Amino acid sequence: MTQHRRITGKLVIATHNPGKLAEMRELLAPHGVEAVSAGELGLRGPEETGDSFRANARIKAVAAARAAELPAFADDSGLVVDALDGAPGIYSARWAGESKDFTAAMTRIERLLQERGATTPPQRRAHFISALCVAWPDDHLEEVEGRVDGALVWPPRGGAGFGYDPAFLPDGHSRTFGEMTSTEKHGLPPIGLGLSHRARAFVKLAEICLAG
Repeated sequence: MTQHRRITGKLVIATHNPGKLAEMRELLAPHGVEAVSAGELGLRGPEETGDSFRANARIKAVAAARAAELPAFADDSGLVVDALDGAPGIYSARWAGESKDFTAAMTRIERLLQERGATTPPQRRAHFISALCVAWPDDHLEEVEGRVDGALVWPPRGGAGFGYDPAFLPDGHSRTFGEMTSTEKHGLPPIGLGLSHRARAFVKLAEICLAG
């Protein structure tokens, strides 16, 4: 059985998405990990050719680890809509286009849901998935996934978060991710509930890779 490896010293966060970067840094901060972004190191993002969240997270982490010669931490995440046969899924970011227009992407999803007659909460079920991968330059990998279930609302509510957050209402809550503070959305115990998909994945990763 492969032994888990602890993260020590400097870690590259393999993303150019400012929203993801902020969340990852907040999650890592209590563990004393020195995080530097791929953008700060001038690393270009690889082509994401995987057929799953896990595969794309691995592609990004491995590429950054080899280029920087440091351990690298990558996330691949997205929105999975039941009534749309799992779309946008691994193409969640691409649906927002080069301009990262998630308002347009949410509008597209709503149009497709309306076309399929998905107007009630049970018909608008969705979930976020986050796959996290830490890769080392010697190709050692640690991989975990997290998920949060909910339903899509229209119109979108709230200006916090990023991506599809304003349209996603997590189960058991009356406010969308776009209406929650960062602490409410992904703060870890004891200050938060570890609600988001990325927080839930990070809890699993912390158990095997982070001291304390």
